[in-house]
Amino acid sequence: MDKFRMIFQFFQSNQESFMNGICGIMALASTQMYSAFDFNCPCLPQYNLAYGLGILLVPPFILFLLGFVLNNNISMLAEEWRRPRGRRGKDAAVLRYMCCSMAQRAMIAPVVWLSVTLLDGKCITCAFCTSVPLESLGNASQPRLSPGELQRVLARIPCKDIYNGQQLIANEVAVRYLRCISQALGWCFVLLMTTLAFLVRSLRPCFSQAAFLKSRYWSHYIDIERKLFDETCAEHARSFAKVCIQQFFEGMSTDLEAARCHLPRKAPADAGEAAEKLLGITDQGTMNMALKSWHRCKPPLHLHPPAQPNGNGWAGEGQPPTRPSAPQKETAAYYSWV
Repeated sequence: MDKFRMIFQFFQSNQESFMNGICGIMALASTQMYSAFDFNCPCLPQYNLAYGLGILLVPPFILFLLGFVLNNNISMLAEEWRRPRGRRGKDAAVLRYMCCSMAQRAMIAPVVWLSVTLLDGKCITCAFCTSVPLESLGNASQPRLSPGELQRVLARIPCKDIYNGQQLIANEVAVRYLRCISQALGWCFVLLMTTLAFLVRSLRPCFSQAAFLKSRYWSHYIDIERKLFDETCAEHARSFAKVCIQQFFEGMSTDLEAARCHLPRKAPADAGEAAEKLLGITDQGTMNMALKSWHRCKPPLHLHPPAQPNGNGWAGEGQPPTRPSAPQKETAAYYSWV
């Protein structure tokens, strides 16, 4: 159990590298899925287009959503976007930075799927086989077929075993033509995505370096603050449960000893240590109020000397301003730079 806890803590401390690894695994998994997928074109004019475009577009959309689902920051982004403003404002630039970072990672697997699919050419061949130009590649004057019959014959181009339109156009000619177009689109798509990734990763910080640094800093702060709050709540819950259980057994022991006319046992020493970690929050209603106050009215991002807490858990309102100390001046200068 300790080994799993250490692995989980390592993943938490290296979350960015971990998410990059997850995206890489999803990209490799998408290629393996396509290789193992049994592509069977229906070879019917009513279904070829829907089937080909469905295989081309639906799996990338699913992989894109999975990229968001597997990212732990999606809940943090939704919470930060939906929370009340309270005493801390919400910066739209930080939310955009978080969303763009998640979208960039989530797009890796869909881009790989689209690239592999277009370079393979089966989907385009199935979807657009009825649009082969007979005037330039086949013999359009030889057959005496109605438009519906012509569409049914051309729709069988991806299925070599049932294709019976060699007098119109050779199967190999049509397949090579469509696959050439698909591969050209695939390489253009790869070039476009590579260029876009280069521009996003390299040129974006050059235009707004200060804004980029501030957005990255506060997005990291939100993530770290949430983790520390969860750890503090878990520690408080553990101490609260420990004290409640010890008090329960102490009460049971006292009742049993009183019934037997013996003195009650002395409380264990670690009960006092656990009680100190409760920070004065010793009942369910107060804890619920603290959690609600954290959600509705997070503390402002301004360090100040410790003061007596007021009703909502944060002091300093209505008091005369104090002269800032040297560390506070350095902190204020640092925040103004960021």
